[in-house]
Amino acid sequence: MDAGLKRELEAKVYAGERLTREDGVALYESDDLTWLGRLAHHKRTELNGDRVMFNVNRHLNLTNVCSASCAYCSFQRKPGEKDAYTMRIDEAVRKAKEMEDEQLTELHIVNGLHPTLPWRYYPKVLRELKAALPNVKLKCFTATEVQWFEKISGLSADEILDELMDAGLESLTGGGAEIFDWEVRQHIVDHACHWEDWSRIHALAHSKGMKTPATMLYGHIEEPRHRVDHVLRLRELQDETGGFAVFIPLRYQHDFVDSADGKIRNRIQARTTMASPAESLKTFAVSRLLFDNVPHVKNFWVMHGLSVAQLSLNFGVDDLDGSVVEYKITHDADSYGTPNTMHRDDLLHLIWDAGFQPVERDTRYNVVREYDKAPSLAERRAEPQQVWA
Repeated sequence: MDAGLKRELEAKVYAGERLTREDGVALYESDDLTWLGRLAHHKRTELNGDRVMFNVNRHLNLTNVCSASCAYCSFQRKPGEKDAYTMRIDEAVRKAKEMEDEQLTELHIVNGLHPTLPWRYYPKVLRELKAALPNVKLKCFTATEVQWFEKISGLSADEILDELMDAGLESLTGGGAEIFDWEVRQHIVDHACHWEDWSRIHALAHSKGMKTPATMLYGHIEEPRHRVDHVLRLRELQDETGGFAVFIPLRYQHDFVDSADGKIRNRIQARTTMASPAESLKTFAVSRLLFDNVPHVKNFWVMHGLSVAQLSLNFGVDDLDGSVVEYKITHDADSYGTPNTMHRDDLLHLIWDAGFQPVERDTRYNVVREYDKAPSLAERRAEPQQVWA
């Protein structure tokens, strides 16, 4: 990068000026990862100090049967496939209650677009889950699913969200975003929910008082300019609604042979290379710098690994998601050794080991509990430490 442009961008960041599309592209073109990290860490420290948030949550995928066949997806199954499944409501409740003793605070539910499951199944399962776990927040369904519910129910998204909220819905999830630019999207997405509907549904949720996450799937066939465009669309919507609590860059995963049936379902991996750790750190940093009106940036550690998750805390990230438990969307593809579950103590030590203060939160980013600050480097060196690989 030209030294003059570098000084100009740094001055804008330290002055708190909003970065432009051109600035975002220029930041991605920089090879100075340390410099990018310093700028992003300055911004995250201004917003969140040395605090790193997490929650104790459990992922539930009620069904992997899906009418769509998105090119990157290893999770979806068609009706009749050997490992296609749809949970009964009592089964979903039983799985959710398995973590009751760990003071679970959130259930995160995302599903395939089931071609025959009736709309009424969805509010009913939320009511049963809320009755079984009244203190647990329900963070459920992508905007893509809500648009699917419109199709199968004949109801509007407004009516659907009202009924889901009455059943206990606290927040939508951020999925279905992938990359919004049609130049890329037409090659990777097979459902009908694109920017216009995704933004419409999240804006509607915000108008009803929800705080929702926003995501971006990066590291496949998109270019940095598409990532910048994606963030700026969300930034503009955030200017209007103020409803996004967190931005979550999600690392695209290659599909290693599925252990259940030996099939590789990812149709674009032959022409893609996954994002390297350095590219992931750059994406977190640039996202933090561009998305100046969202309070938090999350590393969903399952998709990045624990070491990159720790490093990302110095590149703009201030949230490490949670305990997760049985995440199937990419664990049906990857073989990277990330665990299915991190317990509260695991997360605390992961954050302390990186030199930050853990803060347990709820779904709306209200503080549940603040923990001690990280021990000093001298204190940590005084005794053997667990190594996170």
